[in-house]
Parts: sequence; structure tokens; C-alpha cells
Amino acid sequence: MNMQRFKGRIRAIAVATVFGLVVATGFGVSRLRGDNQSTNEPPWLKLANPEEGPSRNSFAPIVKKVLPEVVNISSTKVVKTPTGFSGEMPEGMQMDPFFRQFFGNGSGHQFDVPREDCERALGSGVIVSPNGYILTNNHVVAGATEILVTTPDKHEFKARVVGTDPRTDIAVLKIDATNLPAITIADSSKIQVGDLVLAIGDPFGVGETVTSGIVSATGRTNLGIEDYEDFIQTDAPINPGNSGGALVNDRGELIGINTAILSHGSGGNQGVGFAVPSNLARNVMDQIVKNGKVTRAYMGVSIQEVSPELAKAFGEAEPRGALVGDVTPGSPAAKSGLQKGDIIVELNGTPITDSNQLRMAISMMAPGTTANLKVWRNGGEHEMSVKLGELPTDKEQASVQTTNPQGALEGVTVGNVSDPAVQQFNLPANTQGVVVTSIDPASPVADSGLRQGDVIQEVNHQPVRNVSEFDQAVSKAGKNPLLLVSREGNTLFIAA
Repeated sequence: MNMQRFKGRIRAIAVATVFGLVVATGFGVSRLRGDNQSTNEPPWLKLANPEEGPSRNSFAPIVKKVLPEVVNISSTKVVKTPTGFSGEMPEGMQMDPFFRQFFGNGSGHQFDVPREDCERALGSGVIVSPNGYILTNNHVVAGATEILVTTPDKHEFKARVVGTDPRTDIAVLKIDATNLPAITIADSSKIQVGDLVLAIGDPFGVGETVTSGIVSATGRTNLGIEDYEDFIQTDAPINPGNSGGALVNDRGELIGINTAILSHGSGGNQGVGFAVPSNLARNVMDQIVKNGKVTRAYMGVSIQEVSPELAKAFGEAEPRGALVGDVTPGSPAAKSGLQKGDIIVELNGTPITDSNQLRMAISMMAPGTTANLKVWRNGGEHEMSVKLGELPTDKEQASVQTTNPQGALEGVTVGNVSDPAVQQFNLPANTQGVVVTSIDPASPVADSGLRQGDVIQEVNHQPVRNVSEFDQAVSKAGKNPLLLVSREGNTLFIAA
């Protein structure tokens, strides 16, 4: 090879190399600038723009807004517990004067050492006003001697209980603070199954935590958690410490107060949690703040579900409404002419789909309000009005609607099935008879086998449907009456 040909080859190689470098550099600049015109470019080489906000699928903006509105609640309860030292002082033993103030004189008397222990509980709460009102669960603060509220910015306040409503498990607290971030309360009647939700609270006391899920059901009832149940069910994880915390929608608005979980004994979340709807919580809160207590309207009926069989029997085309199983004598319902067998299909223009809907609607109305009803009776619809009374307190119910007979059944207290006082026994709505609400251990019938919660249907083969008929039957029964009793769906005879 001559020198001229060699130099020509070297020049060709150099030109090719320079061209390759230019091409490579061009592609490199294009990538750094984010110019993605190449269809062969791998997607992982694309660079995110730091000026863009969070992903549109992120809950971060909602969480950032709501977190300051949820607080930690620490409650302390002082309880007295025995020490385990009990018995009688041995004969001849003298007691030190210091211990005599606890044990008495020690001369053959029973003695026990009282000890005070502090029980502490953690929960959550939601700030609902800038001037320090907080919504939480009643069970978070029940019996507490001291309540401390800690805000997310680590400020600590002593709180006082404004009022509580154990029947819905709602409590209202107040702290001395102003200009607090307050949550927006949404209309919980608008939520639908499938809506996205966030549960915010302080589970296990580890600090504020956020979990996400959906509304898996609404109007959950008959769970035996509270007297008045209309729960929102969610699969957003709710753990111990979340009680009283916020359940919010995808706009960061409060739709419920987290209250309970279905754990099957594990103590932790299993994907089924329950929250008190914000409409119910707000109704209770407004009454507590305004009046210091909650009053509920009272109609005076025992109601039950309308099954397809019952609907057919009453001439209804389909199951709807709430069937009146009993009417309390002298109640607003009785005064208005409502009767057993009536089916209430509409309340104030709103169709009634089941008995719980009617019960909750009445409970949220004010005493003295007129309820306009549409009733199915004898194959046709009738309109009627009931001026609602005030739901009697447990004490008033016990004194007015129960009886304690003398003679063989002395010491046995019974009440009408329709009375709110006996609804704690979860009896079927169509139960007939009177309910045993208590038995004095010293009563002659205490060892007969009769139990609290039993329904006495007959006395000496005479049917009894209410307290009045029961009193009449017992007065004629004499000694050792024969009782027909219904217990957990079964009937049995008991010789009293």
C-alpha cells in the first residue's frame, strides 16, 4: 500500500468518527431537553417535570387539608380495684392503727385494700369549629376524669365534655382555643356505595395515619353496637385509636365519625369498619351545644319489617313501609288513631322503605313536631297526622310502663314489649306478651328458672298482651301460677 492510499483511508475513518460523534451528541441533547420525538425511545428515559404538581390520582392535597383538623384524644379514668387481700383477721391479731382506717377494726370482719388505678385510653377527634368544639365518640371519653387534646402541631389542651349521647356514641368536647382549622361537614345522605373515602385518626397512638377505601354499604343497622344505628360501612382500614376520627370524601369533607370495626376477636381491622353519618352526628352535636342534652321525638309504636309474605297478607303489591305491631296506650300514635296492622308507607312525603328508616327519621325530629303519615290499612292508603311527644327517659319508662306484682311473682318486674325500655333485649317486633326486665334474687320465683329477657305470654293459660292484662291475670292466679314463656324463639312452661 502506497502512502497516498494510506492517508486517504485515514481521512475516511476520521470523517466517519466525527460524524458519529455529532449524531450521538445530537441525540444526547435531545433526551436531556425532553425532546421525545424518537419513537424508539424507552419510556423510562423520560424525565419528570419538577414544576408539575402531584399525580392527579394522589390524595396528598386532601390529606394536607384535613390532617390539621383531626386531633388526638387521651383520656384518663380513675377506677378502684381490690388488691386481692381479703378474708378475716386471725383471732388475737391486732391491726396497726394506720391500716385500720382502710380495714375497719379488724376484729373478725372482712377486710380489703382499696386501690385506685388509672386507666388511659387513646382516641381521635375532629375539630368542627374554629373556637374549639370537637366531635368524637362517647366511648372515647366516657367516665374520664381528665381529657387531653393534642393537635397535629403538638399543642396540648385540657378539654371539657360539653355533652354526650351514648345512644349514638357521639360526644362533644370544648378546648380553649381560637382560629383553629375546622372541617367542612358534608351531607351524608348524598354518599353512595363505591364512593372513595379516607379514614383519618391516631391508631395505636403512633401518630396521625391515613387509610383509603370505598363506601361498601350505607344504612347498616341491627349490629347491636348502639341504640340508634344508621352506619356507613367502609373497607378503609380502621384500627383501635381511630375511634372518633374523621371519615372524609374525596373533597376532604366530613361524612362520618369512625366508630367501630368488625374484628372477630382479633382487635384489628378486617376490612369492615363503621362510621356514624355526619348528618346524625351533626344533629346530636347541635342539640348538645344548644341545650346541653339530646331530646328525641316519640310516636309510641312497635314496628317491624314488611316481608313479602306479610305484604301479600295485607294486600300490598310489594314489601314496603313499616308494619305497626303494637301501639302504646296513651301515646301520640294512640291519640292519632294509629292501629296495629297499619303499614306506614310515607313520612312527610318521603317513602318509607323499612322500619329502621322510620325509627331514625322520627328520632331526629323535635318533640312537638307534627308527622304527616301515609298509612296502608284495609287495602287502601289513608293520610293521618301524629303530633310527636318527647321520648321518655329510661327512669320515666321504668316507672310508667313496668309493673312489679305482689304474691307469687313478687320481685319480678315486667314491661310492655313496645316500650323503648325493653328494646335492649332485641326481641322480634311481633313478640306478644310482657318482658321480664329484672328479677330480685330474694324473690320467691328467683329459683324457678325464669330469666331476665323472658317473654311471659300466659299466666295459668290466660293470654297476656300487656302490663295491665298481666296484673289482672296474676291477681287471679293465686299461689304457684303456671307461666308460658317465650325464650330465644322457643316456648316453655315455668311453675312459679
